[in-house]
Amino acid sequence: MARRLGTAASSITHVTTLRRSIDARGRRPVYVLRVRVWVDEVPAPEPAWRLELPDVRAARPAVVVGAGPAGLFAALRLIEGRVRPIVLERGKDVRGRRHDVARLNRHGLVDPESNYCFGEGGAGTFSDGKLYTRSTKRGAVERILRILVAHGAPADVLIDAHPHVGTNRLPGVVTALRETIVAHGGEVRFGARVDDLAPSGGRATGVLVQGGERIDGAGIVLATGHSARDVYALLRRRGLRLEVKPFALGVRVEHAQALVDAIQYHGASRPAGLPPAAYGIVRRVGERGVYAFCMCPGGIICPAMTAPGEIVVNGWSPSRRTSRFANAGIVVETTAEDLHAFGGDDPFAGLRLQALVERAAADAGGGACVAPAQRLDDFVAGRCSADLPACSYVPGLRAADLAAVLPPRVTTALREGLAAFGRAMRGYVTPEAVVVGVETRTSAPVRIPRDASGMHPDAAGLFPCGEGAGAAGGIVSAAMDGERAALALLRSLA
Repeated sequence: MARRLGTAASSITHVTTLRRSIDARGRRPVYVLRVRVWVDEVPAPEPAWRLELPDVRAARPAVVVGAGPAGLFAALRLIEGRVRPIVLERGKDVRGRRHDVARLNRHGLVDPESNYCFGEGGAGTFSDGKLYTRSTKRGAVERILRILVAHGAPADVLIDAHPHVGTNRLPGVVTALRETIVAHGGEVRFGARVDDLAPSGGRATGVLVQGGERIDGAGIVLATGHSARDVYALLRRRGLRLEVKPFALGVRVEHAQALVDAIQYHGASRPAGLPPAAYGIVRRVGERGVYAFCMCPGGIICPAMTAPGEIVVNGWSPSRRTSRFANAGIVVETTAEDLHAFGGDDPFAGLRLQALVERAAADAGGGACVAPAQRLDDFVAGRCSADLPACSYVPGLRAADLAAVLPPRVTTALREGLAAFGRAMRGYVTPEAVVVGVETRTSAPVRIPRDASGMHPDAAGLFPCGEGAGAAGGIVSAAMDGERAALALLRSLA
């Protein structure tokens, strides 16, 4: 830093790291840092960042449906605006979810209300905790990250280019967010699946939860996530507009982490002091993009289905990324041509395609959450695998032809895309890597529209947001969109 600034090293009195990343494109990987440097002066102490919240026990209520990132951050914003959030979550709290996820892994028993997708914290709680977003609104991103750090996330997420909390730490962060909401007068209810809207005076003001109880508020933030298919059915039943939305589907590919390290760090082993290597790669195959999604170095493949008779896989990593495996979703963009056979412009066309692929994967797996799989080189070559390598997926694998599970155009694009990955990353296409089906919950296949005010155009007082509305993808973008929905609700009341 002294050489860069043309000053003596002894004159540098303080340094703060603003941004940190790793550049491994050359033969020698390097850290790339952006820093703030003080020369011959002492920096003024920065005040500790705090989230200032009032007590809203006596304030008017608003309903928040869903306790994922969008719902939790919407609730915090409502409290800031002096509105009392009533957060309704169909699943269980983090502690209860742990037991249900364990049963899913060990015994293949799917609880439709409590699983990797449903429950406190939403799909993010048990799926890695990546906080990377492509949003250019850095100020809003920093606010989200600071709130997470204030609730137990590591401070490194404020400076890392690809911040990561880890599945082992996320439950504590989510619990702390809920405790903050409750401590300031909000309410969080579990086992409270919303079965219907309860409009009043031409405005969506309340909901009916399972058992028939009506809960009213000054408006509704709808933050139900990408897998709440019953909510889409409810909105259609109520005559509210929905839109078909392109999404991506494919498979999850797992390698030995040591192989990914060798490829990315250009050597036989990972250099000391560097983290397990990740990769992100995109290729065009005709009119489609084929890309790596939710790459998990030192990670685990997990069962992410929400109902019996489906197979869906996802990935996660602990905070230290200590698994000997690395996995990533390798997915293909769907097109209007893909959706045509399932209803074309019908809003549920993508959902039908998604469900069909998940059921086909369950049939190929043979039951008890066993997933169909092939060796990577066999899949690319279009041949069946006689056996399979070791894999982190606990419920188990069954050798199967994934071309019989996926749509033909998707299979073709995946094979060509993976072959292109292999040319860019020598050693990537190997018989020791395994392709596991299917990765289908990359994003919502349905979009819930909203107007310029943030409301649904057919339902005053209903504010759709997050991944379930097709308006976000990932923890940070969902949290930001939940805040936007809450601010829109507050504006409507003002």
